[in-house]
Amino acid sequence: MGFERTVNLYALATLPIFLTGEGESFVPPTLEHEFNPPALFFEGTIFEMNRIIMVRMIAALVLAFILIWYARNRRLVPNRRLAAVESLLDFSKVQIGEEILGKERAHQYQPLIMTIFLGIFFMNITGVVPGLQIAGTSLIGMPLIFAIFSYVGFIAAGVKARGGLRFFKEQLFPPGVPWPIYFIMTPIEFLSTFVLRPATLTLRLLMNLVAGHLILALCFAGTHFLYFTLSGALGVATGTVTFIGALAFMCFEIFVAALQAYIFAMLTASYISLSISEH
Repeated sequence: MGFERTVNLYALATLPIFLTGEGESFVPPTLEHEFNPPALFFEGTIFEMNRIIMVRMIAALVLAFILIWYARNRRLVPNRRLAAVESLLDFSKVQIGEEILGKERAHQYQPLIMTIFLGIFFMNITGVVPGLQIAGTSLIGMPLIFAIFSYVGFIAAGVKARGGLRFFKEQLFPPGVPWPIYFIMTPIEFLSTFVLRPATLTLRLLMNLVAGHLILALCFAGTHFLYFTLSGALGVATGTVTFIGALAFMCFEIFVAALQAYIFAMLTASYISLSISEH
């Protein structure tokens, strides 16, 4: 998915230049411009806030408001708004928790799984909200926080269920293996379980959201350029194509926002299942 989106990104980047022959007149969005915005408030202080931090705060406040409102107003027969919130909670509980951990153990880890699923989804979906238009997870800080949260939950669950010494022994020295093989297997298990696992969680989420935002920004920037700079029927026709492409990518980004939240939460539940189960 990441490779195909990168190819599409470069293809779209060259479209306005190819059509006009004036590469210097069109400036495509860049990583520096999109993901290093200037400070909006408290510049030069430890409380400095730029656009991405503001988007993260809005997403967190909206999610907190929805959950508090639901907790105060839930009832035996919910209305449509309550049912919509319940569907999200039930999805994280049934489709992720119970599917992987089983009904007996899912409720124990439901707060962790639900927090990861809804937190990532709300941070991701801001990328297609008018006025915000950038995902809160499109800089490495937020994906890293979610990865550390998942990582700590995985270790804490294993230590609680198996005991500290036994948990690390089972993770690094899988039973049933001839002892000379441990000289090769143990370093690999250490790297894959305690180093690469949080790194891959972080990068998987980050790169998908970065690529999606750049494609959307490029489509809308190309549409503006083609409509208002390239004169004539050619500009209108090609601008319409890029505008339709932007709308299609917006729908795709909504799907990606939900999919990445689901994958992250599912992997967290899978890691917890491995940590609390007998090897």
